[in-house]
Amino acid sequence: MGRVDDIIDEGETCSGQQLETGLLQPPASQNDIVGEGFTPAVVLSTLVAVCGSLATGCAYGYSSPAESGIIVDLGMSVAQYSTFGSILTIGGMLGSLVNGKTADIIGRRYTMWVSEVFFLVSWFVIAFANLPWLLDLGRLIMGFAVGINVYVIPVYIAEIAPKNSRGTLTSTHQFMLTFGFSLIYLTGTLISWRALALVGVVPCLLHVLGIFFIPESPRWLAKLGKDKELEETLRYLRGKSVDVSQEALDIKEHTELFESLSENKIQDLFQRKYADALIVR
Repeated sequence: MGRVDDIIDEGETCSGQQLETGLLQPPASQNDIVGEGFTPAVVLSTLVAVCGSLATGCAYGYSSPAESGIIVDLGMSVAQYSTFGSILTIGGMLGSLVNGKTADIIGRRYTMWVSEVFFLVSWFVIAFANLPWLLDLGRLIMGFAVGINVYVIPVYIAEIAPKNSRGTLTSTHQFMLTFGFSLIYLTGTLISWRALALVGVVPCLLHVLGIFFIPESPRWLAKLGKDKELEETLRYLRGKSVDVSQEALDIKEHTELFESLSENKIQDLFQRKYADALIVR
């Protein structure tokens, strides 16, 4: 029994020490708790970014409510209007060819800004078009902007968001896409197709102006080796009282790893070790 009593006493002593340590020491994750929340800077940056998502949704939904008015005013055939409606996808394909490279070269912020400039041009071309080919040109430019936005906006939001709220914040991109689609469709039942095109300008202007009030992506700054700007941006996003040194280190390590993996070429897929994994035996 003496041995049992010793073990119990030892356990009580350890428990007391752990309790005392817990009371005297602040939680190790206190800064993490503050930094992982929805700070005003993160919320503002996300709201500005999803203005581009709203603009993209408006672009998707425009052709349906505008159909009857455009056909009557410009004397277009159904086949001509079908071309106008579908040429957006061709522009989107062209935009998708350059979206990633552009975002890596000039940054996520300015890539969004460039895409909104294309959006503005396209909406004005459509609003004041008096010939079918001008409508097609405007729609093609619009598709190019769509192809850029659908990539860079969710990437930007994911890269500024705290890890435990990344899914919630990036889902706002899809929500605003569908909201823009519904908004332009409902508005189109009330106003003319030219006025509807000018309605599409509004979220573009909000995005263009708002971009100057939000920070660049921390991961893009790490990619360029701008360590000072990286930490300053993280402090702005997470809060000035939050220690961001560990997150900055994690981002730099992840970026270096990703860069090393990016050195692989498409020809590497045809190596024997990868080909064997794809063969069903």
